[in-house]
Amino acid sequence: MQVNRKLNPESNKPKFSELLADAKVKTRWEKVRKYFFLRESTYDMTNRCNIRCDGCYYYEGTKQFAKEIGDVEAWRELMRAEKARGITYVVLAGAEPSLVPELLDVCYQEMPLGSIATNGFKKIPDSVGYKLHISVWGNDETSLRIRKAKNLLKKQIENYENDPRAVFVYTFTRNNIDEVKEVTEELVAHNCKLTFNVFSSPVGYTGNLRHDDDSLKRTQLTMIDLLGKYPQNVLFSVYNAVAHTHKKGLHDLYGCSYPRQNPSQDIGLGRSFRQYRTDLNWDRSVACCVPDTDCVDCRHYAAGSAVVTARLYRHVNSVETFKSWLDYVDTYLAVWVIGYEKGKNLCNDIVEPPCGAIN
Repeated sequence: MQVNRKLNPESNKPKFSELLADAKVKTRWEKVRKYFFLRESTYDMTNRCNIRCDGCYYYEGTKQFAKEIGDVEAWRELMRAEKARGITYVVLAGAEPSLVPELLDVCYQEMPLGSIATNGFKKIPDSVGYKLHISVWGNDETSLRIRKAKNLLKKQIENYENDPRAVFVYTFTRNNIDEVKEVTEELVAHNCKLTFNVFSSPVGYTGNLRHDDDSLKRTQLTMIDLLGKYPQNVLFSVYNAVAHTHKKGLHDLYGCSYPRQNPSQDIGLGRSFRQYRTDLNWDRSVACCVPDTDCVDCRHYAAGSAVVTARLYRHVNSVETFKSWLDYVDTYLAVWVIGYEKGKNLCNDIVEPPCGAIN
């Protein structure tokens, strides 16, 4: 989590001390700023998966053909090298990390802060103390159709009910907006935590999961409605909904910091972030949180966790805008960091992304 504190000198902006005048705002600022040390990179653990989903990012492009290195000591050496260059947080993904528990173990031994993106079909051992992001793409009928997995949600809940590591990530597509209410009710009934993602098309994708303006607006309204109904279970904020369902993607709104769209190596993600493939190599030209995504259409929750959080200096124009940014960062930390507890949102109004956020 790399935060640029650059401030715009316009005289009508409040001083930073004025933004912190409210005790609740100051307390939240002090809470989140303790995590500004987080420096992430991502790692594909295996090119195998136990299900196959329509619109899967892993099986797009060339990364799926990289040689799979399963040598535990090679991964240990990589983790130690990553730590030495300043990485403090790992995101383990691709294709299905639960299939290589021995590699997850060694990563956790060397780098104790991180998260794993998993389909939740196979339980990850309790010894791996990372946050677990369990992907949900609709109800069980939809999962069977687009993920070829029968009773997947039931299996996911069986594996991770009452597991403090688990966050269920519901990905809104153009077609599953109406299903999220029944899925949320089921998860809440089992006291599971969930957050929201927005389907972002892989390069060249022409299928019917891709959003249009109408589905983005419906998604935003649904997100905000569920957040209001289930604030103890839904890890989200109104500003999350606004940022990720805007007619513009995250890159056009905020300017993507990942190397794929950021040539600078002076500071931030452009200097530190790497996306390792299963052969333990990386390619700067395609390095981002979800490679092979169409950047114009990118609204990934994973991208926002770095891109929006880094734009502090664009969110100090008003107290409400700053509160919204704090809510976003608080949500990010609750979703991604084990043991971090989300607070009550400070702003429940719709605040538009700051004008000129990418400059």
